[in-house]
Amino acid sequence: MKNLLKTVFVIVILVTTVSCKDDLKPNYQYMPNMYEAVGYETYAESDAFNSPTGLKGKEGQLPADGSIKRGFVPYEIPNTTEGYDFSKTVVQSPLDPAKVDMKKAEELYGIYCAICHGDTGNGMGKLVKQEKILGVPSYADRQISVGSVYHVQAYGLNSMGAYSNQMSQEERWMVSAYVMELKSKL
Repeated sequence: MKNLLKTVFVIVILVTTVSCKDDLKPNYQYMPNMYEAVGYETYAESDAFNSPTGLKGKEGQLPADGSIKRGFVPYEIPNTTEGYDFSKTVVQSPLDPAKVDMKKAEELYGIYCAICHGDTGNGMGKLVKQEKILGVPSYADRQISVGSVYHVQAYGLNSMGAYSNQMSQEERWMVSAYVMELKSKL
């Protein structure tokens, strides 16, 4: 009986190892698209992904319509003359006054604003002294509020560009508070 079991076991092993493999014929592939995928280059131009927008496969680089950056709070005042006039009525920053880091605000002002507006806000920055930019007003001569300073940083005004890409919303509100402090000292 033991010899019979041993013989059957050996025969089964031989049959399975020898009969399933044939080097002359390839094996069958079930679902070949899973074995051999069509390769697409990421964001490359392709006829398969042509869209009516004409982006040719670049749609993955665009944010979805209506999406906003995590932590972003929209600034509701429009970039118009009426919006700027309305921003002058905003006299309170949304930041908690205890959380406003004036040292950090001073550093940011020194990086982004002092080159034109001067360290004290008198409109005599390095570029004005070198006559590279003309007509930068002193904060003492302007009717500004925290809201109008923030508005100008967000959208820009006249020859001053916007700083919304360089500074976060919180940093712009801190710089606005610092500008108001400079204005009170002038």
